[in-house]
Amino acid sequence: MKRPSFIEGTGLALAAAVTSGLGLPALAWLLSPGDVLALLLAALSLAYLLYLLARTPRRVGRLVSLTVWLVVTGSLWILGASFPVQVLTHLGLLSLLRSLYFHPGPLAALADLGLTGLALTAAVGAYLHTGSAFLGVWCLYLVLALWVLIPMRGRRRRREPGEDPFERAHRGAELALRRLAEPG
Repeated sequence: MKRPSFIEGTGLALAAAVTSGLGLPALAWLLSPGDVLALLLAALSLAYLLYLLARTPRRVGRLVSLTVWLVVTGSLWILGASFPVQVLTHLGLLSLLRSLYFHPGPLAALADLGLTGLALTAAVGAYLHTGSAFLGVWCLYLVLALWVLIPMRGRRRRREPGEDPFERAHRGAELALRRLAEPG
């Protein structure tokens, strides 16, 4: 599977920004402002979650990830969490998901969490400066698109033509045993 790219993230940012820019006024006729924000946040978060699950090369845990997201989102709605708490929770869940599926270790996960904080700061700044939900969401997702620059899982040395994978593994095991047997 091809590695996710910044261009994909930019397209996702545009789709999310257009959805929020059109969705806020359209849903304002039907729901209260708080419900509109919570519904759009949940919809955008779900779309991003599904994008990440579709792009991960790993098959394990997809259903669990979706179930956890549904339980957490439902709990936020039932408990009547404030909008800032909902935003932080959704962004935290998405950062955790990227860390579990794409990043090789804790430093990359911390870098992803820092990038998520930077994205939130950019989004809040854009919204407060312009008053535009479109620009706020655009900035959020555009900065989040930079997560692909963090080193990812699954980078392997290319196989030499004609190299037997079993032989390579056998040589690696022998090397590991030699290192264990060496004194101090």
